[in-house]
Amino acid sequence: MLELTNCIILHGPDLEPHHCHRFTVKGDTIAAIVLGAPCQTIDQGALVILPGMYNSHTHLGDAIAPDGATGMTLEQGFFRPDGYKYRRLAQQPEADHLRQMTNHLHYMARTGTIGHLDFREQGVYGSQLLRRASEATGVRSIILGQFNQLPFTAAELQQNQVGLTKEAIAELKAVLAIADGFSESTMNDLTDAAWLEIYQLTAQQQQLRAIHCLENEGYRDVSLALTGRGDLERALELYQPHLVIHATVANADDIALLSQQQVNVVLNPRANANLGLPLPPIAPLLQSNANLLLGTDNGLLNSPNLLAELDFTYKVAKSQFGNAKEPAPQAILKMVTSNIRPVLGGDTYGYLATGLPADYTVLNFHQPHLRSSQHIPASIVTRVTPEDVLATVYQGKVLWQAEKATVLQTSHSEIMPI
Repeated sequence: MLELTNCIILHGPDLEPHHCHRFTVKGDTIAAIVLGAPCQTIDQGALVILPGMYNSHTHLGDAIAPDGATGMTLEQGFFRPDGYKYRRLAQQPEADHLRQMTNHLHYMARTGTIGHLDFREQGVYGSQLLRRASEATGVRSIILGQFNQLPFTAAELQQNQVGLTKEAIAELKAVLAIADGFSESTMNDLTDAAWLEIYQLTAQQQQLRAIHCLENEGYRDVSLALTGRGDLERALELYQPHLVIHATVANADDIALLSQQQVNVVLNPRANANLGLPLPPIAPLLQSNANLLLGTDNGLLNSPNLLAELDFTYKVAKSQFGNAKEPAPQAILKMVTSNIRPVLGGDTYGYLATGLPADYTVLNFHQPHLRSSQHIPASIVTRVTPEDVLATVYQGKVLWQAEKATVLQTSHSEIMPI
């Protein structure tokens, strides 16, 4: 059992900060939360308990080459089959690749992340490799696999008529036997018939579907030229994804469609900015009925540090709103916590309450730059760094713990194993 006393907790799906007299964990469950009064400020420091965060879009296989795509366009760095990332992945020795992915998962835990949704290349082998890294670290990897090689020629994609071959269907089934779902890179990588087949198989097996949409104007333009429909329309019609990634160039009509269907949309502002792409329309999406999440995207571009992503996203959103009040910091913080609930369901909540799984992060607000915060959620979004993370816990299991966390005792808070 573990108990924290006299701390602050961001409680419930709305992440409201409260004084907390006692936070008790037994096994993998939050056994008790004894709440005090709501609070927004502190004067002399405290431990702050935050729900464990989810990174909703990673390409962890690309951990082999941090910043390797610097100066490259989206097409040069990431397009199949000859983009830089695919050439590097094909050359990477297995043992080194596994070590790099494991190191990056440890870093994610170090920065308060308990789980991620990964778009894993390299077919069956790629999904198996990430599963091994996940098991070694305890970080939850929700794996969305893809074909090792695109199963269509350029001419077949242009005709947009044929479905998957028997060999491609066999590979798809083998990937799904290991992974949690499927995501090819873009709608333009497969034919309409293939997307329908993938939808039917994943729906039958109750597995996740995700797709990159509207990352640049080319996604829409190519899809329109081939099929008469934009890539977002086509995805929602044929594939019904649980997650739409990017929406970087989403226009008013696209946002209306995402809102109408209450689509789960994963934004990746730092990655978009790093590629010189437009920043996503965060403000209008926040005003819509779409459910927004955050991801750090490709390891060739960004570290998988959600704390950095929160800060950047919040400030871009405020600039887009054009006023000092919007959005509330909690609206951004929900994108890595409670907004995960509609995507994963089951025992994944993304928030803290008695009886729920013990998925949480402990932050050290005794640090000099945090101890007199006048807006605790804002400070989490804009000021917390990896050095301020004391412990990251998933289902009661410690993924990361600073050495001082086991002995930290102050007049206001303590972590105490019982």
